[in-house]
Amino acid sequence: MDPVKNPYQPGAGTRPPELAGRDSVRESVRIAMERLVQGRHAKSSILVGLRGVGKTVLLHQMQTDAEGAGLRCVAIEAPEGRSLPGLLAPSLRAVLIRISTIERAKQSGNRALRALAGFVGGLKAKYQDIELRLDFTAEPGLADAGDLERDLQDLLLMCGEAARAADTAIVMFIDELQYVEEDELGALIVGLHAVSQRGLPVSLVAAGLPQLRAQLGNAKSYAERMFEFPEIGPLEPEDAKSAIVKPAREEGVAFEVAAIEAILSRTQRYPYFLQEWGKNAWDVADASPISRSDVDVASEIAVASLDASFFRVRFDRLTPAEKRYVRAMAELGPGPHRSGDVASELDRRVQSLGPTRSSLIRKGMVYSPSHGDTAFTVPLFDEFMKRIMPDDDWRSA
Repeated sequence: MDPVKNPYQPGAGTRPPELAGRDSVRESVRIAMERLVQGRHAKSSILVGLRGVGKTVLLHQMQTDAEGAGLRCVAIEAPEGRSLPGLLAPSLRAVLIRISTIERAKQSGNRALRALAGFVGGLKAKYQDIELRLDFTAEPGLADAGDLERDLQDLLLMCGEAARAADTAIVMFIDELQYVEEDELGALIVGLHAVSQRGLPVSLVAAGLPQLRAQLGNAKSYAERMFEFPEIGPLEPEDAKSAIVKPAREEGVAFEVAAIEAILSRTQRYPYFLQEWGKNAWDVADASPISRSDVDVASEIAVASLDASFFRVRFDRLTPAEKRYVRAMAELGPGPHRSGDVASELDRRVQSLGPTRSSLIRKGMVYSPSHGDTAFTVPLFDEFMKRIMPDDDWRSA
C-alpha cells in the first residue's frame, strides 16, 4: 500500500493519530486546572509509567488543552545533568513577561520578574547552568537568599500572585521528572505546598518513571498527599484495537480480526509498540485488508527496528556490570524479580550487587515496585536482552 498515506507515527513523544484510552486522565487534569483558575483547591498531577506508554504524548496534549483554555504554561524536559533552576528560569521569564503586558496584572507581573531576577542572581554561582539575561532589577530580599528551597518558594508565590491578577493559572509541565535531584525536588514540593496553602493558581503536571513516587516521598515525606498519581499503562484491549483500526479506516483500509489479535498480543498493547507494528504492517501489506501473514512479516521488521533504536540506545548506556545484571533479570523473565534471585543467577551476594542495582535505577533502566523487587522500566526489554546477549558468556564475564 501507499507508504505516503501510512497513518501510524512511531516516535519519541510523537502524537499518534488516535490518542486512545486517555480521556479520563485528560479530563481529571482539565477539571483541576479549571478549579485552580477559580481559586479552588486542586492537586497537581504526576503521571507515572514505563517507557513506551505515551506519557510524553499525553503531557504534550494536556499542555495543548491548558493553552487552549487560556492558561500560561511552562514546558520543560528534565534531562540528566541539568538543574531545575536552570530549566525553569527561562520559561518562567517568558510567561511572566506575557502576564506583565496585561494591564490589571502589570504590577504583580513586574514584581514576579524582579523576584526571578533575584532568584537567578542568588543561585547562579551554585547552579552554573542558569544562563539568562534579565532586564529587570532584583528586589532586595525577594527570592535572592541563595537557598533554593526558600528562593523557589518566594518565586512561585510571586508567580501565583501575578497569575491571579491576570485571571489565569501558571502550569509547569515537566517531563522526565525522575532525573531531578532530590534537593531540587524537595524545593519544588515546598514551593507548590506554599502556593496551594495560599490558594494561588500555580500547579504542576509532570511525568516520570514508576520510581518517581518514592523519590518524591524521599524528598519530602508529605509529598504523596499533595499529588494525584495517575498510572499510565498499556491500553485496554478495546482502546488498543481503536489505536490500530481507526487510523487505517480513515484511509479506507481494514484489518483482518486475526491480524488485530496478533498485533495486540505482540505489542502487549503498549502505545509506542502499537504504532511501530501498525506502521510496518501497513508497509508490508499489498492491499486491504491487512492480514495475519502481513503482521507476521511486519513483526520481524518491527522487532529489528526496536532493537536498533528504542532498545539499543538504552543498552549502550550500560556498563558491562550493568549489562550482566539486566541479562540475569532477563533470564528470569519479564519480572519483577527478587534481588536475591538476580544475585543467584550471577552467583554473587545480594549486597555486592547493590551499587549496580542503584546505578541502574538512577539511569532509569529498572525500578523497585516493592522492597527487594526489581523490574524493567522498558517493556519487552527482557526479550531484547536475550537477543543481544544470546549465549551464556555473560555469566562468566
